[in-house]
Amino acid sequence: MFTSMLGPHTRTILTASVVGITLVFYFTLMSDAYAWSFPFFEWMETTWFGVIGKTWGAAFAFVQTIHLLSLALLGGTVLAAEGRVLGFLLTDVSSKIVIDRCHVLLVWALVILISTGVFMACGVALKVYYLPVFWYKMLALGAGILFHFYVRRPLLRFDLEEINPMIVKMTALASILVWFMVAATGRWIGFSG
Repeated sequence: MFTSMLGPHTRTILTASVVGITLVFYFTLMSDAYAWSFPFFEWMETTWFGVIGKTWGAAFAFVQTIHLLSLALLGGTVLAAEGRVLGFLLTDVSSKIVIDRCHVLLVWALVILISTGVFMACGVALKVYYLPVFWYKMLALGAGILFHFYVRRPLLRFDLEEINPMIVKMTALASILVWFMVAATGRWIGFSG
């Protein structure tokens, strides 16, 4: 009865539920996360990345520029793919082609974002350690990655005409909102420090 109520997308809906429960659980253990991660953040500042990030402002600014450009690439791929799913953009191109090509770009954007983000975090590790918004950003990034690879990607492997249009549209809107939250919390870090 319960699985028939969820329809053919039981796996996606259950995965989204697990992600939601994990997020609630994460917020309840936030104080414990601070305690065990402090030595790691101290170590991050002593690495080569940390020393270069603190010592050479030009290197940090260059890496930050690459980070922001990759964030723009990620945002563009999300808006293009979800705009096509919603039927607003690129309607003359097959949705499968747009979704697949945007996925490749999104993966590259994530790789660049994470690698440049680690460099930037090493330069100001103890500063971001004490910023609650940094933890919200990591939570949002984790939620975005989990949502994309475990909810959205498996769902949109099917032909869009075979899926309930409401589920497709809600998934697209949720994807836009999740990635907007990642960008907004990242910008919030800049205003908080």
